Amino acid sequence: MKEIIFLLEEDIESGYTARALDHSIFVQAETIDELKGNIKDALRCHFENDDDIPRVIRLHQVKEDIFSYA
Repeated sequence: MKEIIFLLEEDIESGYTARALDHSIFVQAETIDELKGNIKDALRCHFENDDDIPRVIRLHQVKEDIFSYA
């Protein structure tokens, strides 16, 4: 596996959350930089062998916008 994709969302209370699409990996943090570090830590825990860790980490940001019709 060369790449792993995370869905990045702003948390309702504060900070950010990220969830991997093809693996059961979920992390949260107060800042994007902290989130990236937490993702790297989670990947080291999730994959037994360092060679199995994807070299490309893609963050797909999901942003919800709500507005009224009337």
